[in-house]
Amino acid sequence: MGASVAIVDFGSGNLLSVTRALEHCGAQVAAAHDAAAIEAAERLVLPGVGAFADGMRGLRERGLIEPIRRYAASGRPVLGICLGMQMLASMSEEFGTHEGLDLIPGRVLPVPSHDVDGTPQRIPHIGWTALRVPQSGTNWQGSMLEETPAATEVYLVHSFAVVPDDDADRLADCDYGGHRLCAALRRGNVFGTQFHPEKSGPAGLRMLSTFLRRS
Repeated sequence: MGASVAIVDFGSGNLLSVTRALEHCGAQVAAAHDAAAIEAAERLVLPGVGAFADGMRGLRERGLIEPIRRYAASGRPVLGICLGMQMLASMSEEFGTHEGLDLIPGRVLPVPSHDVDGTPQRIPHIGWTALRVPQSGTNWQGSMLEETPAATEVYLVHSFAVVPDDDADRLADCDYGGHRLCAALRRGNVFGTQFHPEKSGPAGLRMLSTFLRRS
């Protein structure tokens, strides 16, 4: 039997595509609608698309914020994808100031609307982008990227990005207009990808397989 994964359903997630990708990787997948399902999970995935405030509201209205925090504190693996990664942070400045799960201290800020030379650039940032090893020199060994070569291209769609308080929490970066954007996070057992591994072809499936096997 494959690894057991619960995907948090808070009314704002890309559950179907993430479920199919994980199942393709051999996982046994179920949706987690309540605290009991989260507590029973072997691995937890927090997906999401849309606005930060809406996502946190969905978690709050379903009583899932504290169960997710307790789950992360238990040491079991957690993966946030896209909006799910942003909600791992402490707060967001998207359409006001909103508190996040605070599992990886940091802020969610707008992707710069101009490149480093002052030329306007498209927002949202959409498309295939190469992953870069962070300036902090974070080693990908022991993470879901350990079998991913540097410069592997992944698929992103986002207008906001996490700026972690501690650069050591950056697992991977990407470049947009000369700006360094955080593409993946890790703090202990908690991982996040701003990109969509489920939409990133064979490379993304390999990352999910590694998350299932190594985490």
